[in-house]
Amino acid sequence: MKLYCIPASCSLAPHIIAHELGLDLTFCRVDPATHRTEAGADYVAVNPYGYVPALDLGGGTVLREGPAILQYLADLKPEAGLAPPNGSVDRYRLQEMLGFLSSEIHKGFVPLLYARLAGRWVETAKPKLAARYAWIDAQLAAHDFLLGDTFTVADAYLFALTGWGQAPWLTSYYRADIHFDHLHNLQAWYGRVRGRPAVRTALQEEGLP
Repeated sequence: MKLYCIPASCSLAPHIIAHELGLDLTFCRVDPATHRTEAGADYVAVNPYGYVPALDLGGGTVLREGPAILQYLADLKPEAGLAPPNGSVDRYRLQEMLGFLSSEIHKGFVPLLYARLAGRWVETAKPKLAARYAWIDAQLAAHDFLLGDTFTVADAYLFALTGWGQAPWLTSYYRADIHFDHLHNLQAWYGRVRGRPAVRTALQEEGLP
């Protein structure tokens, strides 16, 4: 399998999960400006949309959406518990959370990352994203991780996204103009996730502090 990624992007999430599971994946960097892989291949031929992540399973099969990739990887080793069993209510809760992270958090960052193009839209998008993070902070008041006391693929996804914002206690990679300084439960969660060996390995491989 080959995982196409851009350092510090949302593809950091499946990169982390691959190390959590000890999977033998090939990591292939993509240049976001040229859409060329590090070997010079045209990434648009892999993913016509041009964004990461993409997971090449071989034989012409490619998965192109982060939540699907995360669940696929987790299901390769279900005994690791990174995703609840298929068909269970807990699995639907995971899918619910992944959908929330994708639509409300991931897409919520877009106007802030492209503020010049977004213009006045930022004035609406920023408080909405802040409110969504406040909700997450409240959920983390009672549990160590998003879905309870166990780390799941949802935590890896949120970790990748949270690094786009700013706070004294996190390493910001894109420095979007949103601050998480006062979200103390999120801060504690961030420390727990960042301390995991798989997370440290993925960050090191992507050249991130």
